[in-house]
Amino acid sequence: MLSEAIAPKHLRVVWPNILAMLACLAGYGFYVRRVEKRPLLELSGPGAFGETLAGAGLGLLLSLGALLPLWLLNVYQVQGVNAWTVLLKPAAGMALVAVFEELLCRAVLFRLVEKSWGTRTALTVSLLFFILAHLPNEHISAIGVLNTGMAGVGLSAAYMATRRLWLPIGLHFVWNYLFDAVFSIPVSGQPAKGLLQGAMHGPEWLSGGAYGIEASVLTLLVWSLASLVLLRLARQRGHIFARPR
Repeated sequence: MLSEAIAPKHLRVVWPNILAMLACLAGYGFYVRRVEKRPLLELSGPGAFGETLAGAGLGLLLSLGALLPLWLLNVYQVQGVNAWTVLLKPAAGMALVAVFEELLCRAVLFRLVEKSWGTRTALTVSLLFFILAHLPNEHISAIGVLNTGMAGVGLSAAYMATRRLWLPIGLHFVWNYLFDAVFSIPVSGQPAKGLLQGAMHGPEWLSGGAYGIEASVLTLLVWSLASLVLLRLARQRGHIFARPR
């Protein structure tokens, strides 16, 4: 009874996700300061809000860029609206996913490989790892694998452009959250129930099928464009490094 008074049953999963996310951040911070013995520059506070907001804005732009053509073509159809409270539960879970995957794939894997082998090798290794991590997901297709790799490139490029994690975390979170909590489109094969009672119709190469929009060719287009822009920005800022001699 006390737990019901503190939080409704459907929201109790929020707190474990928040605590897990904070534990990931604290654990990484402890490792950097105690083992690597350096400042935690990739998660430093100044500018964090602006970079996270920029990542969120980019995530919104990419999401709408992939979905709007499907809506205009009547591939994505809205059949009703759920209660606004469905927006609450996925937020903490998607934040945990974004933080954990960016810490693992960018802050740890990409950064450490780059330190020894250079940026290009780090980009290749991190995107291959990102693909392998998603292969067990249900309903994944060849286009889904390709899109996962391209998303891995885009998220790594977002890290490269700033050399901080806030931009890719914001991008990763909003992309996942919008499709899950707002548009009711499966994310990486995971069922979704969001604000809009949306459904996909049409060929799988366009709609993404049961895997979701991440298996659509439109996702490949928007993430390819974003990756090119972010990689160019990283190059302009001198953030692409050769293998140390």
